[in-house]
Amino acid sequence: MPSLVPPSERYKASFLDAVREAQASGSGLGDTLTWNVAEAEADFGPLLAALRRFEPPAELPQGYVHSEYRWLVEGDTYLGRVSLRHTLNDRLRQFGGHIGYEIRPSARRQGYGTQILALALGRARDLGLTRVLLTCDVDNLGSRGVIEANGGELEGEFRLDFYEKPIRRYWITL
Repeated sequence: MPSLVPPSERYKASFLDAVREAQASGSGLGDTLTWNVAEAEADFGPLLAALRRFEPPAELPQGYVHSEYRWLVEGDTYLGRVSLRHTLNDRLRQFGGHIGYEIRPSARRQGYGTQILALALGRARDLGLTRVLLTCDVDNLGSRGVIEANGGELEGEFRLDFYEKPIRRYWITL
């Protein structure tokens, strides 16, 4: 059964394989985050530190909120990641919300998206959140399905000045 865990050296090989997959397909980890696989293979510590830099009690740069990354794993296999923001700022209220998630390309369409969000909602409850916001592109039918399967209630569809696609905003009451 998959579980959510803090990023760890234990999953280094599988995580880096997922980054290579994403970079080869031009999606997710290969698209939105700049991971240098060779540097991470040589020294995984800085990557782990970067993922933990906004966890409490860290002092935050202007405009940032406390957040945490968790990895969805099964055994020693990295399946995906979730970013859980503990609060919202003005920008996150428009775009991004409390939770963002991604499943590695080879594990997509197998129910892991629904599982990672369900587990992230449990973690949000543990943090004392009572309602969370999620956003996705209007044309991202997979993400829409995952959010709706986890109780997402559509607030509406929106166009933002700083983003090229229309988005949907969903709220989930915990």
